[in-house]
Amino acid sequence: MSTPSLSPDAPVGIFDSGVGGLSVLRHIQAQLPHEHLLYVADSGFAPYGDKPEQVVIERVLGIAAFLVARGVKALVVACNTATVAAVRILRERYPAMPIVGVEPGLKPGAAGTRKGTVGVLATERTLAGEKFLLLRDQIVDATGARFLLQPCVGLADQIEFGEPGSPALEAMLERYIAPLLAQGADTLVLGCTHYPLVQASIERVIRRHTDEQITLIDTGEAVARQLARLLAAAGLLRPAGGAPAELTGFTSASGIALGAAFASLLGQKPPVHELALAATPTNPTGTHI
Repeated sequence: MSTPSLSPDAPVGIFDSGVGGLSVLRHIQAQLPHEHLLYVADSGFAPYGDKPEQVVIERVLGIAAFLVARGVKALVVACNTATVAAVRILRERYPAMPIVGVEPGLKPGAAGTRKGTVGVLATERTLAGEKFLLLRDQIVDATGARFLLQPCVGLADQIEFGEPGSPALEAMLERYIAPLLAQGADTLVLGCTHYPLVQASIERVIRRHTDEQITLIDTGEAVARQLARLLAAAGLLRPAGGAPAELTGFTSASGIALGAAFASLLGQKPPVHELALAATPTNPTGTHI
């Protein structure tokens, strides 16, 4: 599929199954403060991790079509499950556009472990993905690291719709993290973009089990660096000195809830629009709230 000619002044489109991608967006804002950003939270269809792959692909294509119709110059798939399911298809559909996906940080996890044991917290679909398992096997062969894969059923949902720091959230984190620490993991890969949003709770759970330094791997910074590299290589970096960068949010659920997430997690109050997103890759429309 062809895309319109790309302009340095055009926005970057970022999307996730919900608010988890805000953990990536904050790194992008820190590294690329002059870029206009459009953020789509598909919270009305969250979580992606328990959906059939073809359904996730259709959602991703629909969101991408919406963002491309709004003139974005690049796409960031700020969701591990969506990356596993659909980033290859997106690159085939929009070959002229820089597209960055998110993958669990297995390489930095292997590089950061002192004992050779790395725990990976992620959704079931991410951990079962062929691309993920191939990458794991390659890194095991190259480094000898041992990866403990922990499916975190319901955790992204709890972060999306629950209260940060709530007893229910910490009980769930306890259930998933404690066995990894008991097996000697000294590094934990946060393999879903939702998880860095509750890093304080993760650290509290860790401290209840060990005084040892446990390294947490958040790949949002690496995603922002890769986006910067691709934009620079394509001559698409927005120069400093122009109009201030703008951030706009879209959601398939409650605009009020996404606005509250922007305020509580990023300390920002951008305009937010509610989005009627079809289940197939058609061009959806947004209505301002």
